[in-house]
Amino acid sequence: MNKSKPPVDYDDNPEWTEEDFARARPASEVHPPHVVAALVKRGRGRPAGSDKDRIAIRVDRDVLARFKAAGPGWQSRINEALRKAVGL
Repeated sequence: MNKSKPPVDYDDNPEWTEEDFARARPASEVHPPHVVAALVKRGRGRPAGSDKDRIAIRVDRDVLARFKAAGPGWQSRINEALRKAVGL
């Protein structure tokens, strides 16, 4: 059974007029804070203030496969293994 969503019909969304734009208000002015928070998504990447650096490193495929096989968080597990290896 195909459970894919039907195609979106953009004709259901009328184009905004100048009056629509003039009446528009920020979400924070018309919705409660918990609704605004649900609408706003954090950007990708490390949070501001992170003490981590992005690097490129070559790792044997079998080593990488072992870390990835354990599921999400494999990069953090590699970081922890490196910390242990250098005595931190």
